[in-house]
Amino acid sequence: MHTQLHTTEEIASQPACWRRAIALAADPDTVASLPSPGERVAVIGCGTSWFMAQAYARLREDAGLGETDAFAASEFPFGRAYDRVVALTRSGTTTEVIDVVRRLTVPTTAIVGTPGTPVTSLADHVVALEFADERSVVQTRFATTALVLLRAHLGERLDRAVLDAEQALADPLGADLVERNQFTFLGGAPWTTGLAAEAALKMREASLSWAESYPAAEYRHGPIAITDEGSLVWSFGTPPTGLEVDVAATGGRWIARARDPLAELVAVHRLAVEVALLRGLDPDAPRNLTRSVILDGTP
Repeated sequence: MHTQLHTTEEIASQPACWRRAIALAADPDTVASLPSPGERVAVIGCGTSWFMAQAYARLREDAGLGETDAFAASEFPFGRAYDRVVALTRSGTTTEVIDVVRRLTVPTTAIVGTPGTPVTSLADHVVALEFADERSVVQTRFATTALVLLRAHLGERLDRAVLDAEQALADPLGADLVERNQFTFLGGAPWTTGLAAEAALKMREASLSWAESYPAAEYRHGPIAITDEGSLVWSFGTPPTGLEVDVAATGGRWIARARDPLAELVAVHRLAVEVALLRGLDPDAPRNLTRSVILDGTP
């Protein structure tokens, strides 16, 4: 591990942050701030936060707790009726998120890493995860901690997920993974498609890699064409029967583990850093990115 990097330190802190989020999910103020069973809910975010919103939305619907949609903040459909909108934003300053929350007349909840930011003055409820805030541009621990909070609020027992994350941090990556030149991440369960998208985004942001993501069952419908001896194909959750054999036939490297899928994302965080360092890049200073997208002088 490269502890001199902010990114590496934040990746390593995820199990501890998850434990704090699990405890916070049981706090009465948190319970009152998050969606109640039966509410029709929309969850918004940008980039990484949007992908976490996708995972939560599917988990909440599958748990039978109410219709739940996830949108990139810039695509929010104001003509639809919701009982509550949840905004995920690490910085609390992202322009598109602020614009949505400002326009809404239904109850809003902001889950943020930085309290006292513009979105927190607009939202009706705020859940602050300041212990998971980050100095890095590339999001890791805030995003996963927010999803752990939401999963715990849904009633999931996440002790195993925390242990799996610790294992993901301890296991060696190996040159066989780090030296790949193309990465494909698959959602092996409906809720993990968002995690697969986030894994691909991390590889692009931190290491400028050729990285893609798909629902696992869609992989045979075209994307497998790009897979070859230089590819890594990584499934989050149980993949369709026979897909491992299909990948092996291309010469690609296959990974599908029994860990909690969110812990697998932690392993990808580590991979993104190692690939970046191998290529002479600085994961703390990714190309063309800033910590928050603020448009037109919006605070």
